[in-house]
Amino acid sequence: MAIEQKTIAATGNGIVAEAYRQIEPDVICAYPITPQTTIVEDVSKFVAAGRIGTEFVPVESEHSSMSACIGSAASGACTFTATSSQGLALMQEELHVASGLRLPIVMVNANRALSAPINIHCDHSDAMTARDTGWIIFFAENAQEAYDLTIMAPRIAEENLLPVMPTLDGFITTHAITRCQLADDAAVKKFVGQGKPERTLLDVEPIMVGGFANIGNTYMKIKKAQRDAVDGALASIKRIGDEWAALTGRSYDHVECFDTQDADYIIVILGSAAGNARAVARQMRADGHKVGVVNLRCYRPFPTADLAKALSGAKAVAIMDRSDSFGALAGPLALDTLSALYANDLHPATRTYIYGLGGADVKLDLFRQVYEDLEVAAQGAADPGLTYLGIE
Repeated sequence: MAIEQKTIAATGNGIVAEAYRQIEPDVICAYPITPQTTIVEDVSKFVAAGRIGTEFVPVESEHSSMSACIGSAASGACTFTATSSQGLALMQEELHVASGLRLPIVMVNANRALSAPINIHCDHSDAMTARDTGWIIFFAENAQEAYDLTIMAPRIAEENLLPVMPTLDGFITTHAITRCQLADDAAVKKFVGQGKPERTLLDVEPIMVGGFANIGNTYMKIKKAQRDAVDGALASIKRIGDEWAALTGRSYDHVECFDTQDADYIIVILGSAAGNARAVARQMRADGHKVGVVNLRCYRPFPTADLAKALSGAKAVAIMDRSDSFGALAGPLALDTLSALYANDLHPATRTYIYGLGGADVKLDLFRQVYEDLEVAAQGAADPGLTYLGIE
């Protein structure tokens, strides 16, 4: 049954803060950093005004923020935070602790470039530093997706006993005002529910959290269980996404496909630039070119089978990364996509690109250039290797 929703004008950060308000987590431990700051700033105002009963814990750094979240979640509290860029980098040690202890923490990340040099604008370098930390990671294309993914996140976290990181692109999505659908407060509360951890630090019977696994292969067994949990989360994410879709009318598959069924040339991308790619694909379709776009919402766990299916008919595929993996063959999304193609015995011509670092303009002409490159690639042209796109 569809739920009541109202249309509002909001920034990405503003609508995410509304999701935090509606969920009303027990604890939020946070430190401000551009361009995430207004998320926790708005939430702190909700707390100060008595609109939510959340315990807001301002801390002295992002490392402290995640450390406090770990203690809170281990005690059984529904725990949220938010961060960006250098803040996420400062948390790196604790990100591994949170996932290794299987704590259902939710943290929205406002995607922003990493220093040096200093840059406060969008790319995906910060989120990609977390790709191997054992967190579930989502990329929202727009503010509406950021809101919806945030609402789904606590259920996904609790069902899989894994921390979850929805991300949205800095300034492009975090600060731009757009039209959004805000669900009814009571409906969100009902959808999210009230998590009940089996065991916590506050139980009458004491438990050990974060023990010393230094004998035999105990550590490997624990990591294998963690790997199984992350891999197995795809089914849970899909089911919860389908439930939210039934309530709101907004679909949330792991992979969003645009005109891929008969496409010869496909772009694979993450985040806000997917809209630019679709705009160019529409223009080129009108001119008779069989082009399509694949936008990944779920990045970890990586939806290998779904992506391979989406690309199975393509003659040539371009993978576009908004971050680099220095010293590797290509960027992180490209490495994962190439692995998915290989694992499924798919061999289209491929081209790999780095674009939009540090907020560099992502112009429509760049995507047209990529599609033109793919048409040449399908004819057997030599692969030029990783291309930094749009440098003047």
